[in-house]
Amino acid sequence: MLSFNRTGVSHTVFYLLGIPGLEDQHLWISIPFFISYVTALLGNSLLIFLILTRRSLHEPMFLFLCMLAGADVVLSTCTVPQALAIFWFRAGEISLDRCITQVFFLSSTFIFESGLLLVMAFDRYIAICDPLRYTTILTPPLIGKIGVTIVLRSYCAIFPIIFLLKRLTFCQNNIIPHTYCEHIGLAKYACNDIRVNTWYGFSILMSTVVLDVLLIFVSYVLILRAVFHMPSQDARHKALNTCGSHVCVIILFYGPGILTTLAQRFGRHIPPHIHILLANVCMLAPPMLNPIIYGIKTKQIQEQVAHVFLKQK
Repeated sequence: MLSFNRTGVSHTVFYLLGIPGLEDQHLWISIPFFISYVTALLGNSLLIFLILTRRSLHEPMFLFLCMLAGADVVLSTCTVPQALAIFWFRAGEISLDRCITQVFFLSSTFIFESGLLLVMAFDRYIAICDPLRYTTILTPPLIGKIGVTIVLRSYCAIFPIIFLLKRLTFCQNNIIPHTYCEHIGLAKYACNDIRVNTWYGFSILMSTVVLDVLLIFVSYVLILRAVFHMPSQDARHKALNTCGSHVCVIILFYGPGILTTLAQRFGRHIPPHIHILLANVCMLAPPMLNPIIYGIKTKQIQEQVAHVFLKQK
C-alpha cells in the first residue's frame, strides 16, 4: 500500500522476511523460539506471582526483581510472537504504524531494563556497605518512585523517535530482512536525510545504556572494595554470593548486545542471518534465563517455589 504526499510516494506497509537465507529452516528455528518464549512467560509470571503474594519476599531486591520480570515479559512479547507468525504462517506483513509502535516499546523496554539493572547494582551496594540501614533507605514508597522515574526516563528518551520516523518518506524498498522492526533498520529505507535519526539514536544510547554500564561498573568497584575490607572470609564469601545473580543477569543482558554491535561494526564478512540470529538472542536469552538464574541462586525464591509445588501435591 502506498500513500502520496508532497515529497512523493511513501510505503505504509512493510514485509518482515524473518531470517533471510534460512527460509527453508524457519520451521525448525521456530522450535527454540517457541520454547524460549513459553519458558520466559511461565518463569517470569511465577516470579511476579511469588513476589507479590509472599510477604517474606517484599524486600527491595525482590521488588526490583519483580519489575525486571515484568519488563522481560514485555520485551519477549514485543518480538517473539511476530517472529513465530513469520516462521509458521509467513505472516510478515506489518503496517508502518505497527512497526513504529514495536520500535517504541522494544527500545523503551530495553532502556527500562538497563536502568533497572543500575538501580539493582545500587541496591546491592547498600545491602553490602550499609546493611543496617538497608530497609530504612530503600522503603516501598522510594522503590515506587524509582520505578516510575525509570519508566519516565525510558519513555521520554524514545518518544521523539516516533516523530523522527513519522516525518520520513519511505520510497525505497519495503522488504525488511529481519524478524522485528528497529529504529535505524526502518529509517534506512527512507529517501530523506536520516542523520538526525542516527545522531539522536546514538546520543540516547550513550546517555542511557552506556552511562548505565559505566555506573554499574563503578558500583561494583565500590562493592568489591568494601568486600575485601571485611574481616572474615565467610563474610566476604556471603557478600559476593548475594551479588552473583545480579552479575549473571548483567552479563546476560549486555553481553549479546555488545557481541551484536561488534559483529555489525567489524564482521562485514559475517552472513546476514548470523547478525539477525544474534539480535534475536538479545531478545530471547535474558527473559528466558533471568528467572532461572534467580531461582537457582536465591534461597528465598527456591523455598517459595518448593512451597507452592509441594503444597499442590
